[in-house]
Amino acid sequence: MSDRPEQAPGNQVLPEYGDLVIAYLEQLGVEYVFGIPGGAIEPFYNALARSERRGGPRAIVARHETGAAFMADGYSRNTGKLGVCCATTGPGATNLITGVASAYENHIPMLVITAQTPLSTFGRGAMQESSCTGVNTVELFHYCTRYSTLVSHIEQFEHKLITAIMTAFSSPMGPVHISVPMDIMRQPWNLEKPSFSLPQLLRRPALHDDQAMQQLYEELLAAEQPVFLIGDEAREAIGTTLSVAACLQAKVIVTPHGKGLVSPYHPLFRGVISFAGHREANRLLSDETVDRIFIIGANMGEWASNGWDPRLFGHRIIHIESTEANLARTPMAALHVRGRLQTIMERTLERLERERVNKAPEGAIKSPQLVRESKRRFSLDDEEKYCSDEVPIKPQRLMRELPRVLPANTYYLADSGASLSWAIHYLHPYDRRMAGQRDGKRGLFHAVTEFASMGWAIGSAVGAALARPGDPVACIIGDGSMLMSGQEITVAIQEKLPVIFVVLNDSAYGMVKHGQRMTGAESIGTDLPQTNFVAFAKSMGAQSYLIESPEDLLALDGKAIAATPGPTLLDVRIDVDEAPPIGFRTSFLKPVE
Repeated sequence: MSDRPEQAPGNQVLPEYGDLVIAYLEQLGVEYVFGIPGGAIEPFYNALARSERRGGPRAIVARHETGAAFMADGYSRNTGKLGVCCATTGPGATNLITGVASAYENHIPMLVITAQTPLSTFGRGAMQESSCTGVNTVELFHYCTRYSTLVSHIEQFEHKLITAIMTAFSSPMGPVHISVPMDIMRQPWNLEKPSFSLPQLLRRPALHDDQAMQQLYEELLAAEQPVFLIGDEAREAIGTTLSVAACLQAKVIVTPHGKGLVSPYHPLFRGVISFAGHREANRLLSDETVDRIFIIGANMGEWASNGWDPRLFGHRIIHIESTEANLARTPMAALHVRGRLQTIMERTLERLERERVNKAPEGAIKSPQLVRESKRRFSLDDEEKYCSDEVPIKPQRLMRELPRVLPANTYYLADSGASLSWAIHYLHPYDRRMAGQRDGKRGLFHAVTEFASMGWAIGSAVGAALARPGDPVACIIGDGSMLMSGQEITVAIQEKLPVIFVVLNDSAYGMVKHGQRMTGAESIGTDLPQTNFVAFAKSMGAQSYLIESPEDLLALDGKAIAATPGPTLLDVRIDVDEAPPIGFRTSFLKPVE
């Protein structure tokens, strides 16, 4: 077998099986493949090169394979499309695992393509061999994907590819993995077009349980003090959900993962529960006058449930879900409603309107509109620090001013660590869209709280910026994350993406440092060297600013920064003694007395 692709007359390269992968990605409207090239994955990159020349999906080259997976995550989250990442065999594949595991925990549909050395080399100690007789990457990915397989024969290729992509979009959604030996990927593909239509195969039916829907409707009408608790997986139905809440005058709260789906200034919004949450939101959960809590599209894990506190829920719960695994977290619920959330909410709203059910007082929000007020209905911890003029700048003040400095269409991401807790509690971007057919993919803010990978936001910001052309993206990160994954800034430079990297610089792993103090643990392993991130960014070709005071921040021209063809870094020297709002988390880390 030749190791070079066959040539058609006129030196034109015949299509190979890498081109078949590209053809299916084109069916789905996928624009980018994130990864790093290498010897064994070269045939797939050859197909990507041919694709780019004709305006098809193109390669975005990351600096580390973990970053590539995070980028695919951010792209998928902001488009609703399949995220795609790839890596060469051996360490290229294993480097992907952290990013893929994060997508697995957060139900992100992702196609992961890794290479293998040629089939004839299996078991012979080839360089970077990762077959079943080496470091078995197919088996490693079994534990963080919905489907992981080796394509060992060309006759399997198309069927396994289709199976993988369909599985990525099944319930629960998540990453899938195909591993393709170099010689298989390089085989000539002799068909003019793919055998199947993926858009048709992936059509999502409007499934729901009629009996449970009737019970849900009766519960909604009977509830005197209802609360809607919204999680991230409600994003496809967020506009309709808010319209239902408005009809019933249900108070609205969100999980940390769901922050960003609801405007902080919505008249019914009472804040975030659990980790770094707000007093009003948490009080609602323990308020005995609240007779029903309708949980919608939420994974009630530790960070979203006050550590599974049984006092907060009990039998008041009605859990509405499309993901069966989420329902397993709430066996105590009075009712489980299964089905596609958009269908459930649309039919509920239609019935409320048909039967003219509207508990809203005169002048309350009832329909899609723009609301110009900017009043919060929940309080913050340390409100005085939220407005503090002290130097160095308080993290609370930083979060207050970012939405005032940056354009209104800025999308915010917060990385794991102290920066996440500061953003959840204190960052409240303006969004005047209160109800109606909102697009949950284009929310205000996002973070990941399950796998909680440091560096996730850096890669995800790149993917988000590619997915949202014209919208600036603000990536809020700690100096620890920047030192871990900051090389991905160069991808934003290369692609001229308007990402604003906001580095909370306190020369420490801040969440660990303050957590040790709060729990009485030994103070160890948290110090980082004082790093000049202004110089760091400039050395790579990005514009950067040193922020030491509120005046430094307010002096920035946010619109000009967002219009810059490339990223900007803000090196924010925060007050190192300010403890982030992580008391909920540290309560689980204290030793049992």
